[in-house]
Amino acid sequence: MLTACTDTPAERDGTGQVPRSGSSEPTTPSSTEVPQLKVETVAGGLSHGWDIGFLPDGKVLVSQRPARIALLSSSEPGATVTDVKADLSDVLVQGEGGLLGLVVHQDFEETRRFTTCQTHTENGEPTDIRLVTWRLADDGRIATREKELLTGLPLNPSGRHSGCRPTLARDGALLVGTGDTARANFPQDRTNLGGKVLRLDIETGKPKADNPFIGSENERERYVYTYGHRNIQGVALRPDSDQVFTAEHGPGKNDEVNLVQPGKNYGWDPSQGGTVGGYDEGVEMTDLQRFPDAVPAKWQTGDMTEAVCAATFLEGDQWGALNGTLVITALKGEKVVLLTLTEQGDVASVSVPKEFTDTFGRLRAARSGPDGALYLTTSNGTDDKLLRVTPA
Repeated sequence: MLTACTDTPAERDGTGQVPRSGSSEPTTPSSTEVPQLKVETVAGGLSHGWDIGFLPDGKVLVSQRPARIALLSSSEPGATVTDVKADLSDVLVQGEGGLLGLVVHQDFEETRRFTTCQTHTENGEPTDIRLVTWRLADDGRIATREKELLTGLPLNPSGRHSGCRPTLARDGALLVGTGDTARANFPQDRTNLGGKVLRLDIETGKPKADNPFIGSENERERYVYTYGHRNIQGVALRPDSDQVFTAEHGPGKNDEVNLVQPGKNYGWDPSQGGTVGGYDEGVEMTDLQRFPDAVPAKWQTGDMTEAVCAATFLEGDQWGALNGTLVITALKGEKVVLLTLTEQGDVASVSVPKEFTDTFGRLRAARSGPDGALYLTTSNGTDDKLLRVTPA
């Protein structure tokens, strides 16, 4: 059950802060001190900012659900915003669908490539969700579509449960959290890409050769890393660890944070094994009776939902006792949730920073920047913002 407190995160070692050019560094708190948070607006004028990508020259890409891409001149407060021209006319902007997750390629400095996740139409008709790789012009004003990296992720015409969060793993693999598109049988069907964590090569779009079901005769199943999910919108890599965590929407209760284990089932089955018609949202998020081997969540919200969204880790000594904390944004809850984890990935404490109470509204994207700061987007629909969070 979610508890609203403002301290108790445990101490954890970190890798330190990357110096920020042209700005003064905050005073570093002691390793046991919980810092107050300073929240600054980098830029406004956005609309449903969905994801954040940091470029080597200090600029920032922000994908926006109404099929728009913004380029911010920096990650500093007062940054200017340029609309990137890109052919996004085939994007279905409906409900939860639109231009969604974004990831900047590791070799961006040489290739200028980034990849987005977007709901797709053909001749005006909804078809699928796909990963698309783009090349950003040297001046940042135009993005040219290079290729469809992966197509065929299921799409609900209403846009419901579209997912879709791509994140680069430390081994270079692209991890993609997807939604079940509110189709009852999809989460447990490993030949379908909905309600999964997928793992693929970001250059070729092929499944990674060591994926758990790589030997399957079904091409789609080879992409599956984990299954039995409802609607993943957060994928986070734990610093100095191989652990990967996902954040996932619950039906009317029990939003979840899960620790990814390759090949495992996470127990969401609104079809009840195909025994019921429709999409039964009264089942448990992790149905251990039907699936005794399903992986239990590391954390749940209990008898309510916050509509948890993105996930990232705080990293660096400047965060004091918050170093190594898992950050979860909430849409309906309009808050940030901080989870302190044990070495094994269990939740040791939960806190809700008061700095976000009744202040910024719905919060969606969360990414840790190369400067060690936390970056968030609001998703209120009008004058949405990119926020920079640092220790006060």
